[in-house]
Amino acid sequence: MHYPRSVGEFQAWFRTDADCLDYLEWLRWPAGFVCPACGHVGGWRLGDGRFMCSGCGGRTSVTAGTIFDRTRTPLTIWFTACWLLATGKDGISALSLKRTLEIGSYQTAWAMLHRLRSVLVSPGRDRLAGMVEVDETYIGGEEPGLRGGRARGKKVLIGIAVEIREPKGLGRCRMGPLPDASGASLHAFVRAHVEPGARVITDGWQGYRGLEKLGYVHERRSQRAARAGGEGPGDLLPAVHRVASLAKRWLLGTHQGSVNDAHLASYLNEFVFRFNRRRSRSRGMLFYRLLDLAVGHDPVRYQDLIASPRPRAVPPAPPRARGHPPSLERPPANRPWRTADLDYSG
Repeated sequence: MHYPRSVGEFQAWFRTDADCLDYLEWLRWPAGFVCPACGHVGGWRLGDGRFMCSGCGGRTSVTAGTIFDRTRTPLTIWFTACWLLATGKDGISALSLKRTLEIGSYQTAWAMLHRLRSVLVSPGRDRLAGMVEVDETYIGGEEPGLRGGRARGKKVLIGIAVEIREPKGLGRCRMGPLPDASGASLHAFVRAHVEPGARVITDGWQGYRGLEKLGYVHERRSQRAARAGGEGPGDLLPAVHRVASLAKRWLLGTHQGSVNDAHLASYLNEFVFRFNRRRSRSRGMLFYRLLDLAVGHDPVRYQDLIASPRPRAVPPAPPRARGHPPSLERPPANRPWRTADLDYSG
């Protein structure tokens, strides 16, 4: 068994930070240590827990070069955050994670979740195939005078592609921000997420013209003809409208809609990761997949995450004292609820 199947197994498997570190070592080097610098197989463990390559003599740790590189947060906290993010039906917000795991600052919890979101797109993942609906939608608050249509505003234009399964049902989906609704932007989105030869179904927007020249079977559906037949806008492309509705409801429910435009792509990656694995028999499998992607991803620094880095003050201000989140590796509490002064006479 490569992953825990329940909360009970998770707590039993990863009771200490040493257990978590050993699991990361197994994920990164399942057949034994491989030097990340020269690729040599084989080495030995040093007294400080690092590995020394027997080929080039380089030294490295299990977490070096991964998402957990240089982290000061205990691995039990990281693993619990991964479990909550991967196995929760709607994920978890940074504020909830901060309160649940007693993390000292909101920024630490926010950065942890965004580092995990940055690994959710598998390198070289397969593009959508078969029958695929493609459309756009806006995500953002209500703006006067910008109801519907493709008018520019503070909202973010999002491209959506959804596989259609026969005889019914939805397959995988892809979502991503678009600079505009021009043909160049829409064609780039389709080419990035849909396999050539697929049957692409869109509305009658002019930006989709020319998909046939890119190797797709293009089917256009007219909104005017749909209205004449008594159908609503949602009946024209039902799959993308359903996925768009689920994504907006998730952003509103889990994150109260307070998503910065600069980070919207990361949140959409989380939604797509969760939606495409909605039929997984074991939620623990998602936890395993998330950690497997994390140890294979390059480090992500805090400066890479923030949308608008602030210029550093000159001279720099003295660092503030911040407490690190306590490890979940704790001794038994000796049943504090069984105190001698409890009175059951009443």
